[in-house]
Formats: sequence, structure tokens, C-alpha cells
Amino acid sequence: MLTTATIDSALGIALDEDAPWGDITGETFIPATASARAQLRAREDGVLAGIEVFARAFTLVDDTVTVELDAADGDAFSAGQLLATVTGPARAVLRAERIALNFCQRMSGVATQTRAYVDAAAGRARIADTRKTTPGLRAFEKHAVVCGGGHNHRFGLSDAVMAKDNHLAVLAGEGRSIAEAIRAARARLPHTTMIEVEVDRLDQVQAVLDGGADIIMLDNFTTDQLREGVELIAGRAVVEASGNVTLDTIPEIAATGVDVISSGALTHSVRAIDLGLDLVLEN
Repeated sequence: MLTTATIDSALGIALDEDAPWGDITGETFIPATASARAQLRAREDGVLAGIEVFARAFTLVDDTVTVELDAADGDAFSAGQLLATVTGPARAVLRAERIALNFCQRMSGVATQTRAYVDAAAGRARIADTRKTTPGLRAFEKHAVVCGGGHNHRFGLSDAVMAKDNHLAVLAGEGRSIAEAIRAARARLPHTTMIEVEVDRLDQVQAVLDGGADIIMLDNFTTDQLREGVELIAGRAVVEASGNVTLDTIPEIAATGVDVISSGALTHSVRAIDLGLDLVLEN
């Protein structure tokens, strides 16, 4: 998902945004012959994600820069821990610094948040992300979810069938039943494609089961309603819980017996982890 081409494209845009006509400060204050060594250290505890993206930001600016990694994506780290060392022309190191940190700090924030959710679920349910991602950065944020021990939901509209409330509203307006629509969709789809349907009321579940959906999302259900939904579905479809999901509610949601808990909060409202890049000029 997070390919070299995707990384280079996003970094290229970010670097161009930050220095569209060059780094005027570096070019006027720093001698062209100066070299620098910089250490990436954590300023708080967290889970690492985006360290390869961090490294690539420097080599895109100048391929003579070297980055020695002391930790890998998915590693937990503590405040003060050394994560990487960057060595190369000072101008290049300074130009890439902010962009490299922006990506790694944001991605590590997602990974850290995800790890907390996974720990709270205690293995009783799979923690998954949603499409509530930063425009243009979905691959980075979904990669970070995996680094935190979570799982990816569908990547976008093109790779999975998921009928949500507004889809069902259109069908109702056309006078079509949910079960009928599911069966019609199944007839058109490849046999490898699963169908998920979102419901917001228990009385919708039976029709979705009758249509043969593979996954049923119980959206904004209370924990008592989730238990009832799990009992009603009785293993005939994967049960996903979504809505009202917070770090505090994860344990009780997981205890209802659902298979998957999805939360947009893994990506849409995280705080970037504080990482620092401290430079030591060599000459």
C-alpha cells in the first residue's frame, strides 16, 4: 500500500511546498561545504511509524545524505531514545528536517493511538481504521495503523463493497429491499468480493442476513444492542461495531462479542508524537 512511488510523490509535494524556490536561510547562512550530523530522538513515549519515510526525505533532497536507523516501524520507544542518525551536507539536512519530522511525527501519533486501542481490546476484537483520513495521506496513515498493531479496513471505494445508511436510503426511495439489493449485487460481483452492510437498527439485521451479506456493521449501537446483534447474527456474518468508539469504551465494546471494532479516531484526531532532530555541526 505504501509504495516507494507513493512516498516519493508525497514527499516531493511537501518539499516543494516548503521550499518552492530553495531554502533561502540555508543558502545564505550555511556554507556549501558544511556537513552535519543529526540525531532523531523521542521526546515522549510512543510507537514508531514512518521511519523509512523520514529517511527518504533527506535522500530526496541530496542522495549523499546517509540515515542510520536505530529503530523500526512498529517498535515501541521511550522518551530520550535514539531512533536514527542523519549525516550529510548541512544544507540538505536542514532543508529536509521539517518535512521528515512532520511525516514521522504524524504517523507515529497514529501508531501510538492504535496501539492503545489494540491493548484496550485485549485480543477480543480486531481494531480497524476507516476512510476518515487526511486527504492525500491515506496510505501513510493506514500504514501507521498497521504499525500500531491495528488492521486496515477497505482502502477506498474501489476495493470493497460497503453499503452505508445513505445507500440504503436511496434503495428505500426506489422501493427496493435490502435483501434484494444484496442478492443483486452478489450476482454482479466477482466471487472473491465480500459485501458489508451498515445498519443502525436491530430490525434491519434479519433482512441483511437474508440477503447473504458477509459483514454486518452495527453503527452507533449501545453495548446492550451490540450483544443482542451478535446473538441475532449468530456467526452467520462477521460483526463489526462502529460509532461511539473511544479508548474508554473499547473494553466494553470488545466484551460484547463483536469481531471487529472500527474507529475513525485512529487517524482523524490524533496528536503528533514529539520527536526532535538535534544537529551537531561537524565543520
